Amino acid sequence: MKHLMTEKQLQHENQAFAGSGGRSQENRHLGFKPAFFDFATQTLYPSRFADGRAAPFHLLDGLPDEVIVDRSNSGRAIAAKATLISGFERNGFFYTREAAARAAQEWV
Repeated sequence: MKHLMTEKQLQHENQAFAGSGGRSQENRHLGFKPAFFDFATQTLYPSRFADGRAAPFHLLDGLPDEVIVDRSNSGRAIAAKATLISGFERNGFFYTREAAARAAQEWV
């Protein structure tokens, strides 16, 4: 069973992809922007701050209510749907972290 998308999950992914090109700070120069993809709806969500500004890293707070499944008392997003995966948008296409890492290694 797939787990909900949480900040802890994002931290784990960042650790797993450290140095591979599958993290925002390692592939931004190639035009990759952090994003989430919902397999259930085939919808791409750019990563955003709660106020709507583009975020330079993966952040749950800017996701729309329809994908958030739990919020703190203060309104901060705690968890999102299990059908979301983190990755990157580039030129209108979604790249998984694995695909972005491969591209970053090949395009250098």
